[in-house]
Amino acid sequence: MSKELINRYVWLVDTIRRYGRISRRDLDACWRRSAFGDGRPMPRRTFYNYRMGVEQLFGLTIECDSRTYEYYIREDDSHDRSVTDWLLDSSAMSHVLTGARDVAGKIFLEEVPSSRAYLGVVIDALRENRRLRFDYQSYTRSRPASGIVFEPYLLKIFRQRWYVAGRNVAEDRIKTYALDRMTACVMTTDVFTPDASFDCESYFHDAFGIVVTGAEPREVVLRTDTRQAKYFRALPLHHSQEEMVHDEFSDFHYRLRLTDDFIAELLSYGPRIQVISPPELKARLCSEYQQALALYDSPS
Repeated sequence: MSKELINRYVWLVDTIRRYGRISRRDLDACWRRSAFGDGRPMPRRTFYNYRMGVEQLFGLTIECDSRTYEYYIREDDSHDRSVTDWLLDSSAMSHVLTGARDVAGKIFLEEVPSSRAYLGVVIDALRENRRLRFDYQSYTRSRPASGIVFEPYLLKIFRQRWYVAGRNVAEDRIKTYALDRMTACVMTTDVFTPDASFDCESYFHDAFGIVVTGAEPREVVLRTDTRQAKYFRALPLHHSQEEMVHDEFSDFHYRLRLTDDFIAELLSYGPRIQVISPPELKARLCSEYQQALALYDSPS
């Protein structure tokens, strides 16, 4: 499938979603004004083919209201919408960067570990409820674990890295693995029945990133100056974030587990944030800062 055709699908979805509901006449008017229409309306056959293509590529159905003859996109829940947004943004970004090869020397991208090798395999296993077998190099072990048999339940992207959560069969417990640390990953012929008690939506709900513990979520309050508050508003630390604005500072409220990756995130802000509560989080950060200072106080 050509990038040009994908861009047309993206345009169609984005246009209908921006309007909410739109008639064929208005859609034709938008098409004529777009870079694809060349001043002419979209042929009926083309519109039909694009509707089918959007459903196959993005899993979205473009419906027609028989009462008003307006078209709209059926999205069953907010999670489906967020996945769709991510797919659309990724497709659009890919197109923009592909067209910028003439200025590649002036574009600097962040280097991230690759997950391309096994992402498709994991998605297929999720779709067909099949077990995976792979080797895994953990950062906490000197040698890789080999022959892990795993039942995948969900995929999550965090900090531009893909993770899969599910049941480690040998250990009979839920674990999370980074795709870029897998090797020799294959989908087996063994079909499994997912644990009915496992809720994909709630598993990471109270986690900052991909670390999940049995600890209860805590109410966290962080205080920032007005400048740092702008960054948190633009890119919230967690979906539970709520802000209380004061004259010279803001208090940001969260409900999440106090995990190591959350601690590391708070430490990265240094003096730009202050932990107001809970007390144990405040004490943990003070301890971490004291240990860091001790490294510089000791003779080199």
